Amino acid sequence: MSQAIKSRLFAFKGTNRNGDKVAGEIKSEDLVNAKRQLRKQGVICTSVKTKGKPLFTRDKKIIAADIAIFTRQLATMLNAGVPLVQSFSIIADVSNKSQMKNLIWQISDDVSGGGGFATALRQHPRQFDELFCSLVASAEATGTLDVILNRLANHKEKTEKLKSNIKKALTYPAAVMLLALLVSAILLIEVVPVFAETFRGFGTELPAFTLFVLGLSDALTTWWLLIVCAVSATLIGFREAHFRNSEFAYAVDGIILKLPVIGLITYHSVIARFARTLATTLAAGLPIIEALDSTADAAGNRPYQKAILQLRNEVISGISLQQAMNNNTMFPRLLQQMTAIGEESGALDEMLANVASHYEAAVVSAIDNFTSLIEPLMMAVLGVLVGGLLIAMYLPIFQLGNVV
Repeated sequence: MSQAIKSRLFAFKGTNRNGDKVAGEIKSEDLVNAKRQLRKQGVICTSVKTKGKPLFTRDKKIIAADIAIFTRQLATMLNAGVPLVQSFSIIADVSNKSQMKNLIWQISDDVSGGGGFATALRQHPRQFDELFCSLVASAEATGTLDVILNRLANHKEKTEKLKSNIKKALTYPAAVMLLALLVSAILLIEVVPVFAETFRGFGTELPAFTLFVLGLSDALTTWWLLIVCAVSATLIGFREAHFRNSEFAYAVDGIILKLPVIGLITYHSVIARFARTLATTLAAGLPIIEALDSTADAAGNRPYQKAILQLRNEVISGISLQQAMNNNTMFPRLLQQMTAIGEESGALDEMLANVASHYEAAVVSAIDNFTSLIEPLMMAVLGVLVGGLLIAMYLPIFQLGNVV
């Protein structure tokens, strides 16, 4: 198999057949071919050159939402009868993110060079997981790429919507806490030292609460850089440990499931993701064992990843999926019942999709409850932090007034 020629992006200026000035971009293997393509389009070029990257700009990273949009666009193109390579070209042209545009062109080059679509996707594991690649490979083998991409698009869109709801619920308290800490730090560094100078002239013993705040201000003023570095190192170390150490990640994921409110949201979202992913893989025609393998990889929670692999092993031994779930306390009764009905009726994928919709709705309900609970709590925390600092500073003044 010959190696695909990598294409480059060229910027051009010139005039069209009507004499109007035109400018734009064109993708080609080299400068000569780029000019030849423009001539075929009736463009008389005055300038054609390789488009370089701006010096002081940073390309936006490709996120999961971009892959969901790409999948939906590609499914729509194929459903309309547009050839695969031509679909890549159209989607790349309308993309407004350069990294995404380059990714699509790379996939297009690999497919144009004679490689399979799934093989091209596996060259980019950060953007396309094994579940995505396995379903595409199965679709290529059965000639149902448009159908599978449509199901993948639905799966991606629902998954991203669920993630978006969870992020939205966590963003508000995180922002409020960050604001509270920032305001408190400013007060401790800039305002409290001014009061400290005033208190030195009182000649009386200060209240214990005021002394505590003054000591906290001195420590923060003296060691703020060390504190920032220590907090940053802790967060980075935690993230790296969670990424590299499977035992640590397993323990953390297990603790998250036991947290009040957040644990419930996580539990519902994991069950919804499990049911949605398994429904998608089964509907695409993957065998149950392979479907469970792919679902375990996409679980997003280490304890449930282990539990799903245990399901897989029990199914291999010859028992039904519902019986395997019944042997494991991590799977809810509703999921077991719907799985049993699906296995009996031969519509397991539909039953699992219904379960996924139920738990996705449960996540939204839990998030609404969490938001209504956290708003007054965050306001109270903000008031206690800022108000406590102000009270500590004015307490000696009040005591001095009582003495006078």
